[in-house]
Amino acid sequence: MSVTVVRPRARPGRVVALALSGAVLAVIALATVAPALLATHDPLLTDVRAALQPPSGAHWFGTDQSGRDVYSRVVYGAGRSVGIGLLATGLALVIGVVVGSLTAVAPRLVDTVAMRFVDVLLAFPEFLVALLVVAVLGPGPANVALAVTIAAVPVYIRLARAQTRALASAEYVEAARISGVPAPVVHVRHVLPGVLGAVSVLATIGVGTSILAAAGLSFLGLGPTEPVPEWGLMLSAGRNLLLQAPWVAVFPGLAITATVVGVSVVGRTLRARAEERGA
Repeated sequence: MSVTVVRPRARPGRVVALALSGAVLAVIALATVAPALLATHDPLLTDVRAALQPPSGAHWFGTDQSGRDVYSRVVYGAGRSVGIGLLATGLALVIGVVVGSLTAVAPRLVDTVAMRFVDVLLAFPEFLVALLVVAVLGPGPANVALAVTIAAVPVYIRLARAQTRALASAEYVEAARISGVPAPVVHVRHVLPGVLGAVSVLATIGVGTSILAAAGLSFLGLGPTEPVPEWGLMLSAGRNLLLQAPWVAVFPGLAITATVVGVSVVGRTLRARAEERGA
């Protein structure tokens, strides 16, 4: 007797959330790649006479304390904020896959030492680890990206190691070994692609975490400096104007929130579908 497995249909609410998240991320991606298409003003142009004007037809998100257009600064800030998150996640993904897969096939002593070190890093919040790295290296956009990368790597190492061990005992991998294919070739052709696929799903969610961590470091004054448009830096500049001109901080904060939520929704959807396929 055959058994038919019925996949649960996607809930309408999830479909709507995914569609909205996709639309938001599409706009953010356009702002990251081609901000000039969306911006209405020069993000660095100051006009003291127009300082702290509320949102209007001339300035959609109002102006800041220097008279700069907040909307245009939010648009141009996407390139740096999202760019740091993508760069940090990409580096963490590559390092995590390489180190994790090699650790899984390394001698027992090497594997034990490496995993204990990873456990120590995982015992602390990612933002705290990134903050400590920046404190050692010094402030700056490059150091922020490196700090966020180092903080994110342990998660990818652990997952890559677990996936490598699981795939190493798969039937098609064993068949390749028995047929005489060299171990390094088996690892590269048959194990690494599966590991990369599993870790990539986690990386989709990790992009939002990296963007949030980078913005947090910039908020503390450890990232880019004025007058560079960057969401965390803009949020920091507007924190003392919440009663007088709340739009200076509100709109960069909404941009961070929308991006992180959108990435998280897409990432969790991909992970749920991957788990369904593996079930």
